[in-house]
Amino acid sequence: MLKKLLLSIFIALSALYLSNCQEPGENYVCPPCDLPCDSLTFIASGDCPNCNMPLVVKTQMELVVDDVVIHPGPGKFLISGGKGHVEKIITVYFNRPLNFTSQSKILLVLPGAGRNGNDYRDAWQAASEKYNVLVLSPSYPEKSYDFGAYHMGGLLYDFNLKESVTFSENTNEVFLDEDKLSFKINPDKQSWLFNDFERIFDAAVQATASRQISYDLFGHSAGGQILHRFTLFGDSSRAAKIVAANTGFYTLPDSALPLPFGVKGTGTTDEKLVTAFQKQLVVFLGEADNQDETRGFLLRSSSADEQGGHRLARGEFFYQYSVQQAKALAADFQWRLIKIPGIGHDYRKMSAAAAEFLYGNN
Repeated sequence: MLKKLLLSIFIALSALYLSNCQEPGENYVCPPCDLPCDSLTFIASGDCPNCNMPLVVKTQMELVVDDVVIHPGPGKFLISGGKGHVEKIITVYFNRPLNFTSQSKILLVLPGAGRNGNDYRDAWQAASEKYNVLVLSPSYPEKSYDFGAYHMGGLLYDFNLKESVTFSENTNEVFLDEDKLSFKINPDKQSWLFNDFERIFDAAVQATASRQISYDLFGHSAGGQILHRFTLFGDSSRAAKIVAANTGFYTLPDSALPLPFGVKGTGTTDEKLVTAFQKQLVVFLGEADNQDETRGFLLRSSSADEQGGHRLARGEFFYQYSVQQAKALAADFQWRLIKIPGIGHDYRKMSAAAAEFLYGNN
């Protein structure tokens, strides 16, 4: 009740505040900033009394797919899905720092299974301003992008995951029956989700007149799943540092193991693995994301449990396994393993640690 009362007072005061510069026949709104004032309509031009952004004509601010506007502060824009998904819509939440210049860094943030790009953007907003980094967090709706399309980056389709898993009551464990699991491998690389990163980056560069030629990536949980697979399967990109945090389970760089736990059947050659090992992947692990952690879902199966009994152990296993594979291929291994003390499966705290790692002094 108190919130509703305060909002009503705010609306009344806002209308009064702007009444001296009324221009009849137009309604005004502030640019989308994901604050309560997004839902307000004003009868006059001026500055929004809540977020201080200049008001614009309402009809000019209706979001149009692929019409990318990135104003200062928080907001969002819409882009269409890539090849094979053009009818789908991806909402990209952003924060453009107030001191943004054409030389400012650009970071893409991949959310977890909640697909909550707005929350992840908010978690990075302070760092965006502190380090003068443009943050872009795409949200892929679950009804359009299932586990195969999102977590697996579009590598798989006709993925019968729901029929193959059971949820353990009062725990965060999900048990997979690998004998029941079935799927098809998608050979069309141009339709993989990984290509969206390049499209989002290009759209941001054009919308902001940026002079950046590369971008960084951070993903937590399901986002980390996407990014380590992006490292393995993304043939070419302009990604610089790739930070995959607190991943639930991994696709190992092993051509003898089938998907989703290996790269068999994907067309990945030893030469492609050598190239993947040269990328700047960071396996970013919270040391408390261990057997005591109850947040987030943890996939359990024979293959997943070979990687370890919890996310911390699986991340360590993935990294050491990759070290040995790289040695066998005489590859220039550039991946890093970084463990953050005192943090579990918490995207906000892992985001803060990643911001310091990427753009601070540590």
